[in-house]
Amino acid sequence: MLSIGSNINEVRIDGDLKALRRDMSAFHKFGLSAAEITVHGLDAIRNGRIDTRRTSETKAILADFPFRYSVHAPNPLNLMDRQNAGLHKDVLMASLEFSAEIGAEVMVYHPGRFLVEEEFGVRGPITLEPAEEERLLELEATILQEAADKFPTVVIAMENARPYRHHSPYCYAELPGKLLAQVNRVNRDNVRINLDFGHLHMASKFYRLNEVLEVRTIAPLIAHCHVHDNFGNPVYHTEKQQTHQIPFGKGDSHMPVGWGDIPFRDLFAEFINSYHGMLICELRGRYFEQTQESAESLTSILRELGVESQS
Repeated sequence: MLSIGSNINEVRIDGDLKALRRDMSAFHKFGLSAAEITVHGLDAIRNGRIDTRRTSETKAILADFPFRYSVHAPNPLNLMDRQNAGLHKDVLMASLEFSAEIGAEVMVYHPGRFLVEEEFGVRGPITLEPAEEERLLELEATILQEAADKFPTVVIAMENARPYRHHSPYCYAELPGKLLAQVNRVNRDNVRINLDFGHLHMASKFYRLNEVLEVRTIAPLIAHCHVHDNFGNPVYHTEKQQTHQIPFGKGDSHMPVGWGDIPFRDLFAEFINSYHGMLICELRGRYFEQTQESAESLTSILRELGVESQS
């Protein structure tokens, strides 16, 4: 049976293990059955190395709750980094070590970016020569193959990316078909896809894709899901203030299920009957009080499709 959970927001926790326990207790009260732990919200990795004591302390807290666990690797991790490639590989391996230690089934990884978001403000869009793009894709695949072989008990779930106005395509994974091709290039049973519904909705509008057909194409490799809502309208990288974006239906809102216009029923219908993983309501910290509402809305959608879940 699939499990419904939510994310431990890294900004809300901000390295405080008491806050981690507080939010885990709230998830249990909400009736959730899964939780996604942001390793970068716990200070469990420092300069590419795992902090074993902090990891042990985290593991002890998580053991007190009856959840399935996934982990989210640090957002800035980029296996296509040109300046500090070794450090980024170290962060990947430390994230997987943390995941294995706490018993997580899945670790979510943001695929390589040709241009990282941190540089958007100082660089315009880039156009890579085909040979350079191929080199970066092969580099990422080689590192992921090594990582998958070293940590066979953890599924590395590569997440489809959101687009940005002016700077896209900064990442190949904005297009689900290209993400699928890269997962197939890696060619490991424990390297699969994390379907982020919000990112897909934005990419579908930006690139004029049929999102139902996109899900149908990647369905066999979906191993994990981030379920949150928005209205699908991409923004410039400078648009950060949620209270300014929401009135205009803009941005990667990470709102509770049912607050936007994502066609969840149509998308779930493409794969949910054969899916047994976690459905993580990946909400912004500002929606913490609506976590239970989001899980209940998701449960209702699944029941309409004849699917039972643990929430």
